Amino acid sequence: MSRIDAKFEELRAAGKKAFVAYIMAGDSDYDTGFEVMQGLPATGVDIIELGMPFTDPMADGSTIQLAGQRALEGGMTLEKTLQYARDFRKTDDTTPIVMMGYYNPIYSRGVDKFLKDAKEAGIDGLIVVDLPPEEDDELCIPAQATGINFIRLATPTTDDKRLPTVLQNTSGFVYYVSMTGITGTADVQTTEVAPEVARIKAATDLPVIVGFGIKTPDDAAAVASVSDGAVVGSAIVAKIGAGEPVSDVLAFVADLADGAHRG
Repeated sequence: MSRIDAKFEELRAAGKKAFVAYIMAGDSDYDTGFEVMQGLPATGVDIIELGMPFTDPMADGSTIQLAGQRALEGGMTLEKTLQYARDFRKTDDTTPIVMMGYYNPIYSRGVDKFLKDAKEAGIDGLIVVDLPPEEDDELCIPAQATGINFIRLATPTTDDKRLPTVLQNTSGFVYYVSMTGITGTADVQTTEVAPEVARIKAATDLPVIVGFGIKTPDDAAAVASVSDGAVVGSAIVAKIGAGEPVSDVLAFVADLADGAHRG
């Protein structure tokens, strides 16, 4: 059983929904980013999404784009992102880590080398937003063979004809993007999300987690009430980008986690 599977089993047993927090590795600098990451489990974060900085993050809004720029300007690399996981695992061997980003850095490193290094570093899952199911042989299938979950995005435009293809090789959980467009640009509408989550859950036994547009603890609670959990990224990254103290960032994350857990 993977750490992701074990986490969802634990949450189900406790009658709780999941809270997933996204941060960009190396934002606003290497040490600050890692201090935030280390502090996330104590705030109630169930799964950490660790962003891989990339020069052309086409699915991301300005908040996460700027986070990636700050990280890259500070010298962050894919190797250093993997080092985050290695160092994190020295004190935490249970919290799942999902790396999220784009295929180019992985391709440049070499898929086989990347997967070997990621597995050894303690990475549990991958979300690679620019690799469609038609290219599963490129990374998805090799990742699953290595024991790393490959988590797919479903969106409001994923119709009933497309959904089985999206779900075919997905594992860990399904990430439902609550709106069309890029990250951090609109507010989530739970009344629109609920029937879409139900439609996806009718087609898979995997947990369905909802992200995009969740900015407050009440948002997280509302989304978690109609799904298996909530993901927050831009709202957290914005506080890091504003230079708020790590303690304040983590206090905000704790409030979001409380919201999701009561959902």
